Amino acid sequence: MPQISEATHYSEPLRQRLQQLLDQLTPSPVTLSEELLRALIADPSSHLYLLEEQGTIVGMLTLGIYLSPTGSKAWIEDIVVDSEARGHGYGKQLVEHAIEAARRAGVEQLMLTSNPLRVAANRLYQQMGFQRKETNCYRMDLP
Repeated sequence: MPQISEATHYSEPLRQRLQQLLDQLTPSPVTLSEELLRALIADPSSHLYLLEEQGTIVGMLTLGIYLSPTGSKAWIEDIVVDSEARGHGYGKQLVEHAIEAARRAGVEQLMLTSNPLRVAANRLYQQMGFQRKETNCYRMDLP
């Protein structure tokens, strides 16, 4: 039975496994440094959830919670399930866990983005009650 827990302590094997998962998430190179992972784990507004099956991390998801003048909000980020473990409902379990965590935190609006090419993931999010929002999403990389 898979288990979901929040990452609370840094370890090099954890960093290495998460790097393997991130490499499957995006074709753009992303390096998860020790410093970044330690900061993520320590940040009270960020929650890194890990899904383990038989002692191996097979999925991850980050839930970021914040306040704005229009209320409490949260974003689901960096959802990835290992390519060898897909098709078992692990992504759904991670998202359900994040939804419940957001509810417990009093979040009023939960958001996520997903690449349109990830057809199965987009279908899953809509089946879980997420509504597609027609908006422009902009990004600026800051040096």
